[in-house]
Amino acid sequence: MAKRDDPAPGDPPAAVQSVDRALQVLEIVAGLGQAGVTEIAAELGVHKSTVSRLIAVLEKRGYVERVSERGKYRLGFAIPRLAHVAGGQIDLVKLGQDACDVLSADVGETANLAVLDQDRIVNIVEAIGPSEITLRTWVGQSCPAYATSSGKVLLSGLDFNDVSSRLHLPLTAFTELTVNSMVDLEAELCAVRERGWASCTEELEVGLNAVAAPVYDAHAQIVAALSISGPSYRLAVERFDDVAKRTIAAADQISVRLGWTSGG
Repeated sequence: MAKRDDPAPGDPPAAVQSVDRALQVLEIVAGLGQAGVTEIAAELGVHKSTVSRLIAVLEKRGYVERVSERGKYRLGFAIPRLAHVAGGQIDLVKLGQDACDVLSADVGETANLAVLDQDRIVNIVEAIGPSEITLRTWVGQSCPAYATSSGKVLLSGLDFNDVSSRLHLPLTAFTELTVNSMVDLEAELCAVRERGWASCTEELEVGLNAVAAPVYDAHAQIVAALSISGPSYRLAVERFDDVAKRTIAAADQISVRLGWTSGG
């Protein structure tokens, strides 16, 4: 790879370019786990002296640390410190409210964000749909996870042994369509993992349908579920695929704000 340290036409100012390169150094070190000046310079396409200067500053600030006499570096203590501070500031409720508001307006039905509490889900955020006939509020209410679209999403992120240990048998059938067999539930959760979203067709209440998508954290773990629910005559099964796409897109926006990357 050609080495160039002088800015080319159209490049950002030198100070901004240095910041950009410093961030690239951190990304390279993070990607490789450990990296030396020669490796980093080759990746960036710059001289080793440039990388040495960047590394010196990053090491002084605690963003990288030397791990061997051979000059290898890894991420330093300042990275998790920043992550901790940022994590404390991230408000899932606020992020969820923004997403629910947009999704509800887009689909025309009620949107909810839910988290898992043992064998039940708890709805923590809601945006009521614009239709004159809407569902009652679900905020603060808990529902059996296996009988809801959000619950299926949240359970799909667990090992099935964990799922089994959480649920109390026999599973109650709330309607004739409730999935109340562990065999059927396992098959349902496998389907959720494969397609990336879950649905509920009059399983909790007659006349109530819902679609949900997962919200991931920075470790690609499912931490919440974003759902759309509505009367079965409006949110018909035929709409599920389209609504699922919109719900996934909205859920992904929350996930990205939580540090998730689609390749992670």
